[in-house]
Amino acid sequence: MLDQILDCLVDTDDSTQPIHAVRPDRLVGFLNSLPSHQAGFLRDCGFGATAGDLRLLPGPDGIAGAALGLGEDHTPFVFGGLPMLLPEISTWRLQPGDYDPLAATLGYCLGAYRYARFRRQARAPAKLLCPPAHEASLIQAAATWMVRDLINTPANILGPVELADFAVSLAGRYGAEADVFADEALRQAYPTIAAVGAGSVRPARVVTFRWRGSAAADDAPLVSLCGKGVCFDTGGYDLKPSAGMLRMKKDMGGAATVLGLARIIMESDLPVRLVVRVGCVENSVSGTAMRPSDVVLTRAGLTVEIGNTDAEGRLVLCDLLHEASEEAPAIIIDCATLTGAARVALGPDLPALFCNDDAWAAQVLLSGNAVHDPLWRLPLWSGYDDWLKSPIADINNVASKPMAGSIVAGLYLQRFVKPVIPWVHIDLYAWNDATRPGRPEGGEAMTIRALFLALKERLLVPSDQDGKRLAAL
Repeated sequence: MLDQILDCLVDTDDSTQPIHAVRPDRLVGFLNSLPSHQAGFLRDCGFGATAGDLRLLPGPDGIAGAALGLGEDHTPFVFGGLPMLLPEISTWRLQPGDYDPLAATLGYCLGAYRYARFRRQARAPAKLLCPPAHEASLIQAAATWMVRDLINTPANILGPVELADFAVSLAGRYGAEADVFADEALRQAYPTIAAVGAGSVRPARVVTFRWRGSAAADDAPLVSLCGKGVCFDTGGYDLKPSAGMLRMKKDMGGAATVLGLARIIMESDLPVRLVVRVGCVENSVSGTAMRPSDVVLTRAGLTVEIGNTDAEGRLVLCDLLHEASEEAPAIIIDCATLTGAARVALGPDLPALFCNDDAWAAQVLLSGNAVHDPLWRLPLWSGYDDWLKSPIADINNVASKPMAGSIVAGLYLQRFVKPVIPWVHIDLYAWNDATRPGRPEGGEAMTIRALFLALKERLLVPSDQDGKRLAAL
C-alpha cells in the first residue's frame, strides 16, 4: 500500500490517440476543425458536449481519437470515467482545451483506481500520456490511492498493529522520526486510548512521527495532525446493529486521511515542521472492555464517564489533541469518522468542519471549493456545552440529549485544545456508497487536497500578503 504505482499513466509514447475535451459553447468550432467524416459522425450520434459524454472518433484504420464532453463541469471528476471507458489497445493524450490540465490528470488517476487485492479485475485502465509538469497531480493521486487502499483493506488484515506499522513505514520513507507506544507506555501516555482498546485481543498502538521540510528553519510553522484509527468498531457494549457494522472497517478513515495529508506535505517538501499522531485501536466486546457508566482518566487529567461505549472516537482523539496542544503548534488538524449525526446533517459527500478560528475556517472552505474537495462548517455552539455534564466525573463522553450529535462531539474535543491554538476538526465519512466517475465505491480520501492548499495559503503566503488574502475570504 505504501508504493502507489499509477499504472494508468505513461511518460513517453510515440503513438498516442487524441482526446478532445469540449464544452458546449465551443462545440461548433470543434466540429468545424475535424475532418468532415468525424464531424458528421458526431452530429449524427447527437454529441452535445454534455458532461461525461464520450464518443470514439472513426478513422481509416479504426479508432482515430475520442471526444469528451465537459458540459459546465469544472471538477476533476469529469475526466474520471475515461480510464475504464477508453479502449485499452491505445495510449491516449489530452488535447489542449478549456480545462485545467493538472485537474484533468488528477481526475483521470482518481477514476483509474481499483482495489484489486482479492480479485482479478475485468480490465486494466487505459493509459494516458502524462507530462512531467503534472507532478503535483501525481503526488495527490498517489496519496489518494494510498488512503483508499488503507480504508478498503478488511479489518482482519489491517488491525491496530498493522496500521501502526504502516504509519511507521510511511514516516521512514521520508526520513521522519517515529515512536510507537504500546502496553504500559501506552496506558501511561494515552489512557483513554488504552481504555478503548482494552476489550480487544489485538493491542492498541499510538504512533507519532516528526518531519521537517528541507527548507524549514527552527521557527518554521509547526503543523500538528491527529487521526482516529479505529480499525473496527463493534460499538462495544453499546453494540451496533449488524447493518451498522458492515462498513466499520472504515472507522480508521480519519487516521488514513491524516496519513494521506502527511504524505502530500512530505512529498511536496513543504517548508514546515510536521508532527503526526495516530491512535490505532479496535473497539470490541469482551470481559475486559469498558462498560457504560465506567469512569476513565484522560491524559489531560480530566475524568470521563462513559455514557456510551460507541462514542469511542472522541476518546481516541482527546489524548492526542491534548498532547498536540502542549507543543503550541501553528495549527492542529484532526480527522475522524466520528458521528452519524454529521452524515444525517450533510450527507456522505460533505465532511463537517468545526473550527475555533474564523480565518482558518474560511481558508479551509475556500481551498476546498477551489480544488473541488468541499466541506461545510458547523458551529461549536457553546450553548450545548452543559449537555456533557456528568454527576460523578468531570465530563460525560456523550450528551444528555439526543440532538446535535456532531456538535456535541466537537465540544467534547474542544475541551482538550488550548483556546489560543487554531484547531480544525473534521468529521468525515471516508466512503463512497456507489461508483461515480473518479469516485469508485469504497474508501475515499476526503479533504486532503483542501487541507493541503489551506496549509500552503495560510502558513506560507508572505506576511505582507496576509491582509489581502484575508480580505479575499
